[in-house]
Amino acid sequence: MPNYSLLAALAAVASVTSLVHAVSSQAYTWKNVKVGGGGGFVPGIVFNPKEQGLAYARTDIGGAYKLNAATDTWTPLLDFADDSTWNYWGVAALATDPVQTNRLYLATGGYTNSWDPKNGNILISTDKGSTFTASPLPFKVGGNMPGRGIGERLAVDPNSNGILFFGAASGNGLWKSTDFGVTWTQVTSFPSVGTYAPDPKDSSGYNSQLIGIAWVTFDSTSGTAGSATPRIFVGVANQGSSNIFVTTNGGTTWSAVAGQNTTYLPHKGVLSPAEKVLYISYSNGAGPYDGTLGSVMKYDLATSTWTDITPVTGSDLTFGFGGVTVDLKVPGTIMVAALNSWWPDGQIFRSTNSGASWSPLWSWQSYPTMNKFYSYSDSLAPWLGPNFVDGTPGDLQIGWMMESLNIDPFDSNHWLYGTGATIYGGHDLLKWDTIHNVSISSLADGIEETSVQAVLSPPTGPTLISALGDIQGFVHEDLTKAPTVNWINPKWSTTADLDFAGNKPTNIVRIGTGDSTQGKQVALSYDSGNTWSQDYGAADNVTGGKVALSADGDTVLWRTNGNGVLVSQFTNPFAAVSSLPSTAAIASDKLNNSIFYGAAVNTFYLSTDGGKTFASKASLSSSTSPAKVIVNPKVSGDVWVSTDKGLFHSTDFGTSFTAISGISAAWAIALGAPKSSTSYPAIFAAANIGGIGYFRSDDMGVNWVKINDAAHGFGSASSNCISGDPRIYGRVYIGTNGRGIFYGDASGATPPPTSTASSTSATSKSTTSVSTTTSKNTSASTTTASSTTIASSTTTSSPPTSTGTAGAYGQCGGSNWTGPTTCVSGYKCTFSNDFYSQCVPA
Repeated sequence: MPNYSLLAALAAVASVTSLVHAVSSQAYTWKNVKVGGGGGFVPGIVFNPKEQGLAYARTDIGGAYKLNAATDTWTPLLDFADDSTWNYWGVAALATDPVQTNRLYLATGGYTNSWDPKNGNILISTDKGSTFTASPLPFKVGGNMPGRGIGERLAVDPNSNGILFFGAASGNGLWKSTDFGVTWTQVTSFPSVGTYAPDPKDSSGYNSQLIGIAWVTFDSTSGTAGSATPRIFVGVANQGSSNIFVTTNGGTTWSAVAGQNTTYLPHKGVLSPAEKVLYISYSNGAGPYDGTLGSVMKYDLATSTWTDITPVTGSDLTFGFGGVTVDLKVPGTIMVAALNSWWPDGQIFRSTNSGASWSPLWSWQSYPTMNKFYSYSDSLAPWLGPNFVDGTPGDLQIGWMMESLNIDPFDSNHWLYGTGATIYGGHDLLKWDTIHNVSISSLADGIEETSVQAVLSPPTGPTLISALGDIQGFVHEDLTKAPTVNWINPKWSTTADLDFAGNKPTNIVRIGTGDSTQGKQVALSYDSGNTWSQDYGAADNVTGGKVALSADGDTVLWRTNGNGVLVSQFTNPFAAVSSLPSTAAIASDKLNNSIFYGAAVNTFYLSTDGGKTFASKASLSSSTSPAKVIVNPKVSGDVWVSTDKGLFHSTDFGTSFTAISGISAAWAIALGAPKSSTSYPAIFAAANIGGIGYFRSDDMGVNWVKINDAAHGFGSASSNCISGDPRIYGRVYIGTNGRGIFYGDASGATPPPTSTASSTSATSKSTTSVSTTTSKNTSASTTTASSTTIASSTTTSSPPTSTGTAGAYGQCGGSNWTGPTTCVSGYKCTFSNDFYSQCVPA
């Protein structure tokens, strides 16, 4: 049974001096929960032209990956990124060295507007991505900004590989390194920094940033090994003016290439060395979401002539062009992808005569029947489905946002292309030219780049339920296998939050972010998320935020995105809750159907009428931004709150709080299975406990162990979510903003704590008539730690006695209970479990 002797001691102590244990580490084994590959945009795939089987992929928020060619799987390279280096997961450009193939370069950074305060870096690896050193740049890099699929902006000189060029965004121009990327100097002679921004009036700065330099391509045929390549082409995001520039002296002077197309933005510039031809794809948008017109051009290096080789024109041209690739083994073979063909499907074209004629991946037979010249398999990610060739227009089966398209330079049959959801490709590409029917499969096994909004490990049913950005979320019955289907009925792209009913844990609520054709963004499940029904009490166009489901599953409390806090019982229309701030973190009691909790700024709130009204309770010290409220599933009123000023614990429904010593800030928190039947649930926290990391305590916050390591930083701590597993001691799930979901299991013994003196205190005020008493276990405690106490609030509750009357919502029974067994007038003692009975309204 849970051991609450320490809990009672906490409640009885006033402001004290405490001892804080120096945090030790415990070894954990970390693995990705398998979604099946992808889950987000893969804007860049690059093969090394000199080493067979060596290829890399970059993502916009999920880092970079290395291909394991023998198994068609991928290994993540940047999982070490932590709270100080989280923006490494935005990879804006990638270059693999064609001379010393062990060298790899990544241009990293999250955003170029105010969302990311950090400047970018060039990450340098000399061991194919096993380790990196950072070369700081004096400006920001936007791996998740508009135009992130153009490129590659970073290139290694194929004749003198110590020379690199990098094209920056936001007006920062062209940069050069001559020492393998260690130091960088701006190429001041370059004539353009780019003039195009998707929306110059965007006040957020996201779409008003200049796209800048688009790509850098060395003409390897113009130089000799050991000397700097003299001729280099650079594409720039200009529309209506010169956008491709060339140097013939290694970058000393530059000029606009004569006769070029200035109508659209150049997305890719790919050299076919044997032909001495530069192929260029264009779009009228920066991508990855826009682009309604475009063209494909080729530039003959020997004759300095341009030829328009656009595969389709007129009414058939409703998209721009993104990915373009050539077959280095078969000169004259070129492929190009539609950047944004949203209907009836994506499109890819192939030519074997340098663009004189093209064959498509699909064509119209007669509307609405499509001829699709491929077989299809999504066995690695079944949720991409359906797992057959669907001839219905609008299914987007082959993908969208196709900025990366590549033919293996050593194998003409092997090709890969990135989409907004995964990597597709195959191993029989040459069939395109004969029987015109190739095999397409999802080939992103190992790439997990979802943005996780919430994770839920219920006490019964599936191991895990996830809320994901862009791909809804899943029920995970087996963490090692990709889920079969997305949620439907209703269906929307992003699930913002989840919660389960404490007394009926198969009852689940989820909310969406407004990207659905159905305007109502609340759904309910009564079978652990396997099937769903629309909550018709939700108003149209109210979206996002956080949600809490009452203990019996009949009441939904919803902190919306922009429409305040709302509540609904029995799927009736949602009503405004004016007594709870619109920014509040919310939670439901897991045993009492009438109780909800909230926390905003430095105040804790309690509702005893099913979320209709809230009353302010204790102060959360000097907190300004509560992040999470969690509730002990076995004891009503036992509540934890994480804030920007630390971690707080209440055992009396928020009437008073203890400030957990040694924690300066906490974000995601969760309770998991206890260490033993007599222990309190394990608590997990993303927090600052002598440094930002991920921690576990088995004794209610007295002692902590750090559970992440140097190889697993999990990115931004404040952006992540956590769920403890209630059935497996020590297991925790961490949902990241870009690298999917990790689960960790303890693989080493918990180290003994080492104490260092410290002092903390917290104050709180009692403003409620609701009270509770704490249980007292007469058996020996396994977590007593007599040398350590924790600072308590100045408002305390007395330990229970064997006489007297329990207050409203107080404990009134349970195994080893020695306190009062009768309740105040109007309340009755109600059995919750073997260890706890509670005074609830009669």
